[in-house]
Amino acid sequence: METRVIEKNKVKIAVIYSEEVIIKDVQSALDFMATVDYETGCSYIVISKSAICEEFFDLKTKIAGDILQKFINYQKKIAIVGDFTMYTSKSLRDFIYECNNGRDILFLQDIQTAVDKMCNVLNY
Repeated sequence: METRVIEKNKVKIAVIYSEEVIIKDVQSALDFMATVDYETGCSYIVISKSAICEEFFDLKTKIAGDILQKFINYQKKIAIVGDFTMYTSKSLRDFIYECNNGRDILFLQDIQTAVDKMCNVLNY
């Protein structure tokens, strides 16, 4: 896992690069948040969807809800970046739509879009 901190509009964002799956379950998500917080002090995090287990994107497993609730509880904002068009589930598409209209969780196509949106929309 490689972490780069980007600062824009006085907002510090940890951008995570990883070739391996980092978030597999609730405990790994908590460990990930603690590591990012310790290493960067950032509350805003951008991570590739490839660093999150595939079961996360099957809402029937409830893994996404359990993990994302931890991000909310610990007041962390997260943007998951990647191509989500491969998923055909209407409930997942609706979930992504609702998240993108909120302030804490985003599903976006690329890092630059995530950084821009986090700095402009989520910063309050």
